[in-house]
Amino acid sequence: MSDTKAPDASRRSERSRRAIFDAALALVSEAGYTKTTIEGIAARAGVGKQTIYRWWPSKAAVLLDAFLDLAAQANEALGGDAESEIPDTGDLAADLKYVLRATVDELNNPTYDAPSRALAAEGIVNAELGAQFVERLLEPQLQHYVRRIEAAQTAGDIDPAVDPRIALEFLVGPLNHRWLHRTLPLTHAYADTLVDYALRGLAPRA
Repeated sequence: MSDTKAPDASRRSERSRRAIFDAALALVSEAGYTKTTIEGIAARAGVGKQTIYRWWPSKAAVLLDAFLDLAAQANEALGGDAESEIPDTGDLAADLKYVLRATVDELNNPTYDAPSRALAAEGIVNAELGAQFVERLLEPQLQHYVRRIEAAQTAGDIDPAVDPRIALEFLVGPLNHRWLHRTLPLTHAYADTLVDYALRGLAPRA
C-alpha cells in the first residue's frame, strides 16, 4: 500500500495565488497599468488564464488584491496585522512619529513604490479602481489615525473641537505629496517635523 499523500490543493492554490500577485506587481511596475494584461500575468506566474479568471473578474481586481497583500506584508514586517492600530503609549508625538517613519520606509521601498505609483496614476483616470483603492485600503488605514486622534482628544492632548478626519490630513497629506511629486527627499526627519508642526496647531488652546 502506497504511503504517497495526495497533493495539498490548498497549498497549491496558495502558491499559485502568490505567484499571480508577484507577477501582477512586477508587470505593473515594469510596464505600467495599461500595458499589464491578464495574459501577461498568467504567463509570468506560470498559470493558465482560467486560473486567474476563476478567482478574479478583471485585471483591476487582481492588481488591487495584489497591492492589498503587499500592504499587509509590509504591516506584518512591522510586527502588526491587518487590524493593527496606531500605538497608544500615552505619548502622542512618539506614536505618530513611529507610524510616519514606518510609512516613509514603506514609500521608499522599491517593492512598494513602483506598483503604488502605477495604481495611484491609474486610479486618477479609472474612477472604479480609484474608489475601490480608497474603500479597501486607504480609508481603513486613515481610520487608524482617526481613532488615535480621538483617543488623544479624550486624554486632553488635542483640542476637542478638532475634526480628526481633517487633522490626520495634516500628517499624511504632506507626506504623500512629497512622495508622489518627488519634490524633496522623504526622510524620518521630515516625518518627525510634520508631527511636530501638526501637533502644535492641534493643541488645546489655553
